[in-house]
Amino acid sequence: MREAVRDVIIAGGGPTGIMLARELRLHGVDVLVLERDAQPTAVSRAGGLHARSLEILDQRGVVEPFLEHGRRYPLGGFFAGIVKDPPEGLDTTYPYVLGIPQPVTERLLTECALAAGVEFQRGREVTGVNHNDDSVTVSLKGGGLLRAGYLVGCDGGRSTVRKLLGIGFPGEPSRQDRLLGEMELTEPEETVMSVVAEVRENHKDFGVVPLGDGLYSVVVPANGVAEDRSAPTLEELRVQLTRYAGTHFGVHSPRWISRFGDATRLAERYRSGRVLLAGDAAHIHPPFGGQGLNLGLQDAFNLGWKLAGAVKGWAPTGLLDTYNAERRPVAAAVLDNTRAQSELTSTEPGPQAVRRLLAELMDFNQVNRYLIEKITATGIRYDFGTGPDLLGRRLPDLPLKEGRLYERMHAGRGLLLERTGQLSVEGWEDRIDTVTDLDRMNPSILLRPDGHVAWMGDDQQDLTPAVGRWFGNPAPAAE
Repeated sequence: MREAVRDVIIAGGGPTGIMLARELRLHGVDVLVLERDAQPTAVSRAGGLHARSLEILDQRGVVEPFLEHGRRYPLGGFFAGIVKDPPEGLDTTYPYVLGIPQPVTERLLTECALAAGVEFQRGREVTGVNHNDDSVTVSLKGGGLLRAGYLVGCDGGRSTVRKLLGIGFPGEPSRQDRLLGEMELTEPEETVMSVVAEVRENHKDFGVVPLGDGLYSVVVPANGVAEDRSAPTLEELRVQLTRYAGTHFGVHSPRWISRFGDATRLAERYRSGRVLLAGDAAHIHPPFGGQGLNLGLQDAFNLGWKLAGAVKGWAPTGLLDTYNAERRPVAAAVLDNTRAQSELTSTEPGPQAVRRLLAELMDFNQVNRYLIEKITATGIRYDFGTGPDLLGRRLPDLPLKEGRLYERMHAGRGLLLERTGQLSVEGWEDRIDTVTDLDRMNPSILLRPDGHVAWMGDDQQDLTPAVGRWFGNPAPAAE
């Protein structure tokens, strides 16, 4: 028997899928998350949240648990491992990287999603997708069909949804595997850190990081690229540690060991009719700068309100297509900066010469800040057409006469920051809130639900078409 039709089905219950599901629930969308794995993963492929990710969690009122479970690290050294002081002038409340293991991030996101009413079904794998102008039908492993208005593939770099759609995934295959795991060491921490510092002089992709209670996170280059993508053995890890460090530090009792490559690929498009892609299903890249998980969360933040508008019927023509138009160039830029960082870790004379030159340039604060803003995604500017530099950028948190800006964004609605007492969003009150208790604001600003500046000015005749561009037609007047 076929189950009831859902508004949205999300394939993949990792951070991107969970974040998207919660965003949709803020708008009353009926959403189901299907996850192939029966249990949450213990593997921590990502270990940190950057400034923009912390901002979007703050904008939804859920950042505090993450801050409580994480450890703050300075932003110096996050571009290709070139050690510099953190840049001055970062316009964010979170000028640091929050170290937090991926399983903890997923658990906290899941708790937020469940509290919002998201339904999860584990152990359910998508094997088929059939979509038309009206709906999407999903086939499940072992039998069974599900129908929805939309499907979003958040199912990772080997995305089944992407493959079933026939969307190309061009780029470069892995050139170097790395082994990653969490385990205990017998060597004293002081000895380990001394050796690691020496090895990292020449090998920036080598690392051993203490996690507390005798547990360490270990990453080391593998011996080439393995055709067999199964998990490596502890002995394989010992061999590679010894090869690079002259010792394996007495590694034992692994919690988990994994293998990952440095393939770089970008989906040819993020949408095919009523099916969309987000997170690693749309882009994969080397891990330099710790951007992958963050990029997926920010995809979800951009897509959620737009997809909700399509489901609820108020989205203007073309709004859903702006997801591809805005996020695919962002991913392409991340692929480029990780390619560059990868080259800068090479021990060859040419890349090392470029690395030394870049290190000199990063002594200029403007250069240092520019690169860190790339890594943290705080420098993104979407193309909304000509206008002031702030147009298309995310707005940093601002103090209000009572509270602060991000506290007014928890519901995921648009905001009109109104300074004149004359501007109105009458007819759109179901989608846009108005804030007038401004501590400082000139001119007035219209914010999209994702916190990006959609319009600036003081003229109602200019404001109304801008509202329509992003929020559709006004609601019919009550009789």
